[in-house]
Order: sequence, then C-alpha cells, then structure tokens
Amino acid sequence: MTSITLLLIALGLGLAAWLAARAKAWSFQKDGEPRRLAARPNYHAWYVALWVVVPLLAFTVLWAMIEPQLVTNAVLASPAAQNLPQFGFERDSILAEARSVAASGGAVFNPDSEALVAPFADAIQRFRLIGIAIAAAIALLTGIFAFLKVKPDFAARTRVERAVMAILLLASLVAILTTFGIFVSLVFETIRFFGMVSPIDFLFGTHWGPDPMSNPDNPDPSRYGAIPLFWGTIYIGAIIAMIVAIPLGLMSAIYLTQYANPRLRAWLKPALEILAGVPTVVYGYFAALTVAPAIRDAAVAMGIANASSESALAAGVVMGVMIIPFVSSMADDSIAAVPSAMRDGSLALGATTSETIRRVLVPAALPGIVGGVMLAISRAIGETMIVVMAAGAAANLTANPLEAMTTVTFQIVAMLTGEGSFDHPATLSAFALGLVLFIVTLGLNFVALRVVKRFREAYE
Repeated sequence: MTSITLLLIALGLGLAAWLAARAKAWSFQKDGEPRRLAARPNYHAWYVALWVVVPLLAFTVLWAMIEPQLVTNAVLASPAAQNLPQFGFERDSILAEARSVAASGGAVFNPDSEALVAPFADAIQRFRLIGIAIAAAIALLTGIFAFLKVKPDFAARTRVERAVMAILLLASLVAILTTFGIFVSLVFETIRFFGMVSPIDFLFGTHWGPDPMSNPDNPDPSRYGAIPLFWGTIYIGAIIAMIVAIPLGLMSAIYLTQYANPRLRAWLKPALEILAGVPTVVYGYFAALTVAPAIRDAAVAMGIANASSESALAAGVVMGVMIIPFVSSMADDSIAAVPSAMRDGSLALGATTSETIRRVLVPAALPGIVGGVMLAISRAIGETMIVVMAAGAAANLTANPLEAMTTVTFQIVAMLTGEGSFDHPATLSAFALGLVLFIVTLGLNFVALRVVKRFREAYE
C-alpha cells in the first residue's frame, strides 16, 4: 500500500511540476518584451517533471525493499514479541499472519499472532507516514532545484533528451543485467554444491537418487549422477519432440508459402500460431489424459507387455506439437524471404513446383530454418509441466520411449519444493542442474541468433 501511495504522489507532484514549469516558461514570452527561449516551454516542463518523478520513483523502489524489514524490526522490539520463538518456521509464520491481518484485515487463526496485530498496524502506519514525509521532502528539494533552472537561456531540450536516453539505456540493460544476475546466483550455489559433491560424480554419474533426509555433512556422491537427467532431457525435448515438430512445422510452412491461396493462408497461419499461446499445463493435461493412455493401449494391442501410462513418447509427442509454431513461423519467414527471382528462374527452366521447393527454396532458406529449429530445441528442453504430467519421475537411462523418464527441469522442481534445507546437497543440486540447463539453452540461443543473422545478411 505504501508503494502505491508513493507512486500516486510521484505522479501527482510530477504533473504539478510540469504545469508550473510550463507556465513559468510561457511567462517569458508574454506581453512587454518577449524573449527568445533556448528551448520550447514543454521541454522546460518535462525537465522539472523528470527531476521530481525520477528521484521519487527511485525512492519508492528503495523504500519498498527496506520498509518491511523496518516494520518487522520495530515489532520485534515491542514487548508483545518477547515470547516469540527465536528462529524457525513457526516464528516466521506467526509474524507473516500478524502482518497480513494488520495490513488487510481478516481473522486470526494462530493465537500467538493476535498479540502482534496491533504492533504491526502501528508500525505499518508509522513507517508509511515516514515514507510519505521523506518522499515529499525529496520532491520539494529536487523540484525547487529544477524549477530555479528554468530561464530563457536554459537548454532544457538537451537535458531532457539526455535524460530520456539514459532511461532507454537502463531499460535496454534490464535483460542483460537480469541474465547476469541469474547466472551469478546459479554459479554461487553451484560452487557450494560442488564443495560437497565432486563435479565428476555429478556430470558423469549414471545414478540419480538424492536423499533430502540424509546427513548433509557426509553425502553419497554416487546418488548425484546426472547423466540420466541429461539423457531424458535430450531424448524427450531434442529427439522425440523434434521428430514431430520439424517435419510438421516445415511442411506447414511450405504449404502456407507455396500452395495455399491468400485467403486460406490468412486463416491457417494465425490458427497454427495459436498453439504457441496455449498454456503448457493444458498441453500437460492433454498428454496425461489423452495421448499417454492412447500410446499405452496401442502398445498393449501390439503385444508389448508392461506398457506404462507415463512414457517419454507421450511427453515428447505433445511437446513436439507445442513447438510446431516455432519451427513453422521461422521456416515460413525464411522461405518467404528468398528472392522471387530464384523461384521464378527455377520454374522457367522447367522444374516443377516440388523440385523448386526441394532444390532451390529450402536450401536457400536453410539457415533461417536451422535457426528456428535451434530456438525450438531450446524451448523444448526447458519445458516442465508436460514432463511432470506425462513422463514420470523415474531417472531412467534407457532408449525405450515407452518407459517412464524424467528431465532436468522436473528434478529442479522436485528438489526445490518442500521444506528441504538450502544447506543440503539435495537442494543445492537443483542449482547445479539449473546452471547446466542455463548454459545449454543460452548456447543454443546464441547459435540460433548467429545463424538467423547470417541468413538475414544474405538476402537484405
């Protein structure tokens, strides 16, 4: 609530500063002796407004991070918190319930939380007023500083454009900094894990069976072999799914670009791309309730004993259907980008349409098609819900697609859910798996982007 209040204050004060600065700039051009301004009044207005809004937004973000801890420290210092447990889950749950009731109302279910509701309410109100007061002081100081600079010879336009450029630069750095932060956090936790389990045992071991209840000071390295997980990820996401997605996606793209009339293409292409917007949990339900039983029944009908309702084949087939739009869209764009002179020249020499597609268009568009396939693979190996619901949890090192199999993403979810300690190697193994998956996915994306870039340079 405090953050929303500060945000509304920032917007209101920014609007007031904009109007005041604009009025002052216009006053320099009124009757009497009009003076030529170095910048239009609107730039003066935006200069002052930015000086008010940007510092307030920065303070709002900072205050949103430190206010909860300040409120908690104030409550813990009150007499009502003297009987709380020193540490543990019970203490955190009591504080969380008391804070929730104090902030939004409701009933108290834990008697120990009832005594803390009033201290939490007082602390929240007190620090809310403190935050508003600090925000008002910041806005006043920065607003006065910027308002005094509004003069006829002040180059407000240059300052505003530089500020906008800085904001755009920060926005462009968000993705890079986020990726770097993810990588650093994964590396830090992975180093902790490799301090308990050898990287050799992890990367080349063939048995995966971490025990979260075992002694963390003396882990069994033989239980942390990740080869079955890597194989399951490659087998389901990069082999079975691609066997489904590449032919169907490529043939769909060829039909839409070379055979379908414009009216039919206008309907089929959006309908095909809708597949990319379906939530993965829906695909998971479809795999678990429809595809997996159908594959099991077909296997039984063919005389294959012990066919399981959870199989790598079911998950891979549905995953392949899910990523068809990735392949078809990139292939469609790549084939359409091939110069029409190449197609017309092939047809003029007597080649049929199918021969032109097979020997001219597809080879010319191959870099773009490969880029789409690489992006689809990186999407498939990071999928979780379909594997959770259709492939099972068994870490099997087998080539039989009818057996249950698991992937890296499933085990990351399994290791990080529950009440496992973050000092236990079983929990930390999820970060090591995440780092390997992150590096593989990032590498595939780099390869795909390089291939697509080379393709675009060839035909632009």
